[in-house]
Amino acid sequence: MIGERERRRGGTGSGRLVVVAGGTRTAGIEGSDGPISAAGADPEAMMSTPSADLEILEYGGVTRAPTVPVSPTGCPTPAVHTRAVRELLGFDVTCLDAGLARSSGAPTVSLGDEPGGDIRNEEAVGNARELFDAAEEFGRSLPDSELAIGETVPGGTTTAMAVLRALGERSAVSSSLPANPLALKREVVDDALASSGFEPGSAAGTPIEAVRCVGDPVLAAVAGLITGAADAGTDVILAGGTQLAAAAALARHAGVEAPLTLATTSFVAEDASAEIEALATDLDLDLRVTDPGFDGRTHPAMAAYAAGEAKEGVGMGGALWLAERDGIPMEAVRERIRTVYDRLTRA
Repeated sequence: MIGERERRRGGTGSGRLVVVAGGTRTAGIEGSDGPISAAGADPEAMMSTPSADLEILEYGGVTRAPTVPVSPTGCPTPAVHTRAVRELLGFDVTCLDAGLARSSGAPTVSLGDEPGGDIRNEEAVGNARELFDAAEEFGRSLPDSELAIGETVPGGTTTAMAVLRALGERSAVSSSLPANPLALKREVVDDALASSGFEPGSAAGTPIEAVRCVGDPVLAAVAGLITGAADAGTDVILAGGTQLAAAAALARHAGVEAPLTLATTSFVAEDASAEIEALATDLDLDLRVTDPGFDGRTHPAMAAYAAGEAKEGVGMGGALWLAERDGIPMEAVRERIRTVYDRLTRA
């Protein structure tokens, strides 16, 4: 008789990208030198960024969202790049709503209905346990033999830094901005830990508590997904950078010992502030880095990334690695990125 794990792993045989979307009021924090996040043209537009990202992944364009997400300088969302790879590889996409600030026109599996709070307050994610448990059950139930997990949540690198610090892990993170506003992030994280009565490492071994106090709802859900999928014997690819590393840290602190792959972009790997190689080593992650060859390109969806904006998100690094692994030339990926971008900007 075939066991449950063997039955599940013999399911569709195709890969799946699950993108977890949500919000955190931490994204709206402004410092004297500018915002803490560039995942939107302005704070109001940023509220719709995750919802629009899901629509781009699902339909190739926005439907209910008011506009295509861009940074204040016009750098387009990494959802463009992930959608381009999806059109080449044809993998399935499932969208999880862990607390969107604006509803999305894309079909979603609802895990929570409240965005996260400002982490400088005492409780950032009051439903952290419920999100983790629901995502864990969902991850355990999927029939796929391989699961890539991405995220979209403005302000997520700051909450990731806070969670890593609370767990006692290396608190290095990247940024959607060319110059990582580390001084502002550290100030916010210091305030967050103080308001929760944490010292660095106080939440070691208690990952739900770390997210509840200083995290965001997406981190709770991604950690639960990792835990459930790993328990089911699914091969897990963390499709992202330091935010996915923080989710992996939560899963490790929850007892996950299974092999995990972290697939990210060369833009994160080249960001000294991210320390992604050291983070991967600390957390026993198999790091895979993909260079999409954007250097010297003048296209808006490439030049800004080569200049250090955005870097990662919405599963971009994982999608690029899957393309490379499956023999898709990067020139074909770049050409499809142009196609997707042109389609979006014509709409």
